[in-house]
Amino acid sequence: MQNTLDIETLKNRVIDTIREVPDFPKAGINFKDITPILKDIELFNGIIDHFHNEVLDHSIDTILGIESRGFLFGVPLASKLNKPFAPVRKPGKLPAETIQESYTLEYGEDILEVHKDACDSSSERNILIVDDLLATGGTALATYNLAKKLGAENVTLITLIELSFLNGREKLEKAGLNVKSMISY
Repeated sequence: MQNTLDIETLKNRVIDTIREVPDFPKAGINFKDITPILKDIELFNGIIDHFHNEVLDHSIDTILGIESRGFLFGVPLASKLNKPFAPVRKPGKLPAETIQESYTLEYGEDILEVHKDACDSSSERNILIVDDLLATGGTALATYNLAKKLGAENVTLITLIELSFLNGREKLEKAGLNVKSMISY
């Protein structure tokens, strides 16, 4: 069933539904909590429909969802697009052979992994990365690099929220990643 919310109504409802949690996970951060969206099925379906419409003109072979909230949007979007989904996770969470990518955090480094066979590198050249939030772009850039290691030629990132004041989009677009976000703060 196609959602009947127009895009402006949808965006306003998303903004009104996101809960802002001050000083989480540490002092000075206003965390954008998307869990209230998960209780509103009309709104959630509207987001999935919006993401679907945003990427209809893209050739997509595989969807990569970034741990963990990227899974929430990536799996239903993959189902709606009738495309395979592969999770991108922190080390030690995937059972088969993986490839890794390190990335820099504010205070150190971390690693993301994806199954080595997440894509058929001989034919799956177009990858869509899905996440809930784009901040500094560190995890998205690491996922982009994983996609390239899997053989991707064209990669797009779609997110629900973009924290534009952190300049993540600029870093990602400079690397060659096409970025789409629904709302921006």
